[in-house]
Amino acid sequence: MGQAVIAAAAAESHVLVAATHDTGEDLNTAISMADCVIDFTLHSFTLPLLEAALENGTRLVIGTTGHTDAERAAIHHAAKRIPIVYASNYSVGVNTLFWLTRHAARVLTQERFDIEVIEMHHKHKIDAPSGTARTLLEILNKETDTDYHADVAHGRLGNIGPRKPREIGMHTLRGGDVVGDHSVIFAADGERFELTHKASSRATFASGAIRAALWLQAQPTGLYDMQDVLGLK
Repeated sequence: MGQAVIAAAAAESHVLVAATHDTGEDLNTAISMADCVIDFTLHSFTLPLLEAALENGTRLVIGTTGHTDAERAAIHHAAKRIPIVYASNYSVGVNTLFWLTRHAARVLTQERFDIEVIEMHHKHKIDAPSGTARTLLEILNKETDTDYHADVAHGRLGNIGPRKPREIGMHTLRGGDVVGDHSVIFAADGERFELTHKASSRATFASGAIRAALWLQAQPTGLYDMQDVLGLK
């Protein structure tokens, strides 16, 4: 993703990569050279990143997923002092999927439709479900008044009995070099409605992150997501 972001920045004549950072390098010096930092790393890197960004007053675009509750809380706290875009996915198509899922859940209610979410990524991805799938579940939980921990079923095995009325199924697939596939299925007796997005290149995420960084330059302190960047809220 780092190389993809550099390539996306090079495609924008008014965007300059001031610095890059990798393990073992001086983080504070790199951040001090930039107006905005785009982060696609590991969740364990978030806390030192926030500390350095706060010290330098640098805007952040965070695309890393798999954060713990404490790390998420730290991001929310930091956004009280600096502008941050924090999103599980920077693809325009995926954010359209988020928007469509929200509105579909309002029409295709659980009184009639059962809801399932399926995601697939490459075999090297370490968090499950993906950050994008987790966002889809959060949208569905909000619209159906369900709870992630109580009502989301992560796969099924054995003699588990019939499907629970408020249950939302979550299925994670891993293999090959799949960049990212996500589907939301609303299934009722006699019909099925499916929303699907498939990414074939990381470039779509990188260009979206550049778009978010440019948008963030004109924003006041606060926490934003890609829905804000695209004007979908």
